[in-house]
Amino acid sequence: MSILKNLPFEWLVGIRYTRAGKRSGRNSFISFISLISMAGIALGVAALIVVLSVMNGFQKEVRDRMLSVLAHIEVFDGSGEMPDWEEVAKQAFKNKEVIGAAPYVEAQAMLTRDGEVRGVGIRGVMPAEEPKVSDVTKQIKKGDFNALKPGEFNIVLGSELARGLHAGIGDKVTMLAPQGQVTPAGVVPRLKQFNVVGIFEAGHYEFDSSLAFIQMEDAEKMFRLTAPSGLRLKLVDMLRAPEVAQQLATTMPANLYLRDWSQQNSNWFAAVKTEKRMMFIILTLIIAVAAFNLVSTLVMTVTEKQADIAILRTLGASPRSIMKIFMIQGALVGLIGTALGVGFGVFVALNIDVIVPAIEHALHVQFLPKSIYVISELPSDLRWPDVWTIGGVAVILAFVATLYPSWWAARVKPAEALRYE
Repeated sequence: MSILKNLPFEWLVGIRYTRAGKRSGRNSFISFISLISMAGIALGVAALIVVLSVMNGFQKEVRDRMLSVLAHIEVFDGSGEMPDWEEVAKQAFKNKEVIGAAPYVEAQAMLTRDGEVRGVGIRGVMPAEEPKVSDVTKQIKKGDFNALKPGEFNIVLGSELARGLHAGIGDKVTMLAPQGQVTPAGVVPRLKQFNVVGIFEAGHYEFDSSLAFIQMEDAEKMFRLTAPSGLRLKLVDMLRAPEVAQQLATTMPANLYLRDWSQQNSNWFAAVKTEKRMMFIILTLIIAVAAFNLVSTLVMTVTEKQADIAILRTLGASPRSIMKIFMIQGALVGLIGTALGVGFGVFVALNIDVIVPAIEHALHVQFLPKSIYVISELPSDLRWPDVWTIGGVAVILAFVATLYPSWWAARVKPAEALRYE
């Protein structure tokens, strides 16, 4: 209370007007409208925090599943072959951000079995080196990734690809390479049978349905190469991949090209970014509607308090002081609503892994069935810059909503306001 006594009178009056009125039904109604505006701002802020956190969570989950198969950076030669890949790897390791490197062969082919045909991306790898740049060895559901031995022509299929070909461990699939061979009957595709020795599941449909691994030497023979296609690199911080790629480009030979993971999936990340931006705008409009309810609240307050305004003016209060009183009242409603919304939104975003299962259990429903969605649980990734941005926008909107009613209050003429009192 001692702190309140030391405040300027504009603050004291503004805080008093914010509290629930008890002297008349109209005061109580105005206070009720203020509470509704405050609750609207709080719900809008909380909804925006939770929605953006869930979208960030989905983006992070999908990105991590992509990068469990993709390299952070790929280095490849314009000729399609990189015989000196070991020297290139040594150069790459001079950058402290690079912690893993492995050669690879990348090619397109067709797999067929029992009349089923699938176009796939073939990746030739060295099983001993692959764990340095990807997590595919941890994603083996059946079989053994290390069974990819040179000369045995074994293959590891994605789970959806294996399902589409009706192939299991021990079955054979036929690979058709686009590099044809010349025969008396003309050019025909190269065919080779491969033994299925493993099935992996990355949790990303694109890779699970269209990617297969074979031993690198087998890939070179199959696609008539004399060296790997390039080098795959793993970084300490995958988010710095574009920056590190630019650094490496300045130190490596000019005939080498570098491509980071964000360039490989640029359309997907651009779509997610656009979706997040539009969702932010849409939910901000909800906050704006709640914030501008303050306009009607303050207009009703000004109408109700015209006699009080007139008395303050006659006691020497300036129009600027009157304007400040109602700006303080509206700003307090906005600040309290924003604070409640931030608190509630952060609580839900941090505990969504507990709250959603509890709701599903209570209602006997499942929002993301495993049979339909790859991700069966709502992920959440709360980012504090988003929280501060949302809170700041809500406070600014609430402040803007106070300007007109406050300006109108400052124009009240004492003589006219007291004429019928």
